[in-house]
Amino acid sequence: MEAFVLSFIIIFLAEMGDKSQLMSLAFATRYRAATVLLAITVATLLLNAGSVIIGATIAMAHPTDLNQVAAGIVVLGFAAWTMRGEGPDEDDADYERRSGGWALLAIGTACFLAELGDKTMLAAMTLATTEEPVGV
Repeated sequence: MEAFVLSFIIIFLAEMGDKSQLMSLAFATRYRAATVLLAITVATLLLNAGSVIIGATIAMAHPTDLNQVAAGIVVLGFAAWTMRGEGPDEDDADYERRSGGWALLAIGTACFLAELGDKTMLAAMTLATTEEPVGV
């Protein structure tokens, strides 16, 4: 339970103001809330499950101290990148209104791809190296 609570708090805080949060808000203006929630839930579940598996595998292969130092360096890199700021994306896809499974697939795929290599993915990997993977 401790791993679950720790993971929840860290990932919750890391998601605040994240690009996936902004994408969720944008998708909610075009699609039904239930479709957006389901797509984002499935995408996040798949991505975080993969992150935990990778993190647990890394924990078995490398010393924990080395993992913690590497994770700290990555988090500091993300902090520097965030402080640098971002301009508007010119490559944003023009999403037209879709119905049924196509909207679910479009939203889920976009959120999954946006989260790849994100700080929450790295946080889940890092937590899985020191905490119980099932709880994470």
